[in-house]
Amino acid sequence: MTKLYILFEHAAGYGVFKVQEFEEIGMLLPQIEAAVNDVSRFNSIVKLVGFCPFKSALTALENVNAISEGILPEELQQYLDITIPKGSKKDKPTLGVSDPKLSAAITEALGINCSHIGVVPEVIRGIRTHFHNLVKGFTLKSSGVAQLGLGHSYSRAKIKFNVHRVDNMIIQSIALLDQLDKDINTFSMRIREWYSYHFPELIKIVPENYTFAKVAKFIKNRKDLSEESLEGLEELTMDSGKAQAILDASRSSMGMDISDIDLLNIEMFATRVISLADYRKQLAEYLRSKMADVAPNLATLIGDQVGARLIAHAGSLTNLAKYPASTVQILGAEKALFRALKTRGNTPKYGLIFHSTFIGRAGTKNKGRISRYLANKCSIASRIDCFAEQPSQIFGDKLRQQVEDRLKFYETGDVPKKNIEVMKEALNEYEHLVLQTEIEKKKKKKKRKGEVLNETIETDKTEIEESEPPKKKKKKRKGEVSIVETDKTEVEESELPKKKKKKKSVSLEDSQDSELNGTVENGEGSPKKKKKKNKVNSE
Repeated sequence: MTKLYILFEHAAGYGVFKVQEFEEIGMLLPQIEAAVNDVSRFNSIVKLVGFCPFKSALTALENVNAISEGILPEELQQYLDITIPKGSKKDKPTLGVSDPKLSAAITEALGINCSHIGVVPEVIRGIRTHFHNLVKGFTLKSSGVAQLGLGHSYSRAKIKFNVHRVDNMIIQSIALLDQLDKDINTFSMRIREWYSYHFPELIKIVPENYTFAKVAKFIKNRKDLSEESLEGLEELTMDSGKAQAILDASRSSMGMDISDIDLLNIEMFATRVISLADYRKQLAEYLRSKMADVAPNLATLIGDQVGARLIAHAGSLTNLAKYPASTVQILGAEKALFRALKTRGNTPKYGLIFHSTFIGRAGTKNKGRISRYLANKCSIASRIDCFAEQPSQIFGDKLRQQVEDRLKFYETGDVPKKNIEVMKEALNEYEHLVLQTEIEKKKKKKKRKGEVLNETIETDKTEIEESEPPKKKKKKRKGEVSIVETDKTEVEESELPKKKKKKKSVSLEDSQDSELNGTVENGEGSPKKKKKKNKVNSE
């Protein structure tokens, strides 16, 4: 008798259900299909073993992210280890799981037999519909709230990841650029046909679409052209000969006359075409800046627009990095590839890579070889751009030089450098660049700290100056003496007698010697000193 347990991952937690024992699991399928819509019949087949709720919304998001990537979370591992019995070798229970990657991770970690086919999908479908009835204290409303909250947080996390990569902006901008090219071409052809009824000779003189629209807007009615309008025509065409030819052609033109309303409509349409062409230039600059930030190595190797088309066709930069070089080579030529496989003909040599300059410069014999080599370098560049921490063009420059050397090798036979040597040089340069950026960051931090300190010191000084008002000096009157001067005089007078006493003071030993010898240095002061000696003896 094989025991079947079902693992169900809900937004509120993990639930383990037990399917009632039958001799053969294959016999369960028609009964479960019939009992999915009926709650009472489904309860007789499936019963709840245990429910492990999530502690918070953050843990729920972490668990869902891990399950979506096919990783077994620690909480689920501990819960399954407790709830599902191990059984004997002959009669081991099987666990039904919806995701095959998760089932492989569970068997690897816990050694439980897992299944995701047969009756398991039908049982999980029934549990999903009747989950609020199978778990006690759980309602349809609470289940919906939990699912909605987790769905919002999960989708927000995924969108944040995509925005961080910024390759979505490249995909949209290259698609818009291609659309603008088509629109500008069709609109310029339309304005040529429209204005040629009035001035048919202008097409041969000015073949460029953008300049033709500008000239048509400037001329309007050809009969109004004169010698004064030559300067304006020279500025638009950037050629004095063309400006003179337009003036001569306007005088002897075969075109029909045109009304003012028609000229007004033609002028409005010409301004629209000119504005679209100007916006196309701005969009190309924007795409160049985005490619320099997101995929600088791929852009330097193959060009901005071709690199952006590769990213857009793959879906993202990470998808392009995952592709092998053989897939990158024919990316964009899928129809031709499947047609060749169907008819057993020659497969295509290149897809979107054909628009690069390298294949155009190569000979007819070497086009396939150089496309294969270029696809290899493109896959390396995309992987470096995708997984490098700091973007740089160092590897792209080296890879481009390698393709140039390979072209020379096909033409002249000069042997190029080995790939190991080139990559070592690129790595050394990249490490040097990383060190420089780190040093610059540290310097900027120190400067900021110094600026902050200076600002705080200046603010403290200004606060002190504002808080302490300036002291006013009192003017002296005649005959008055300041308090400071009187204090000074008192101090000097008090110090003077002390200094005299120090000079005239004599020790006991000196006095005794003077008595024995009977000699005194100063005759005038001798009687005074004798009195002092007598005082000392009495003491």
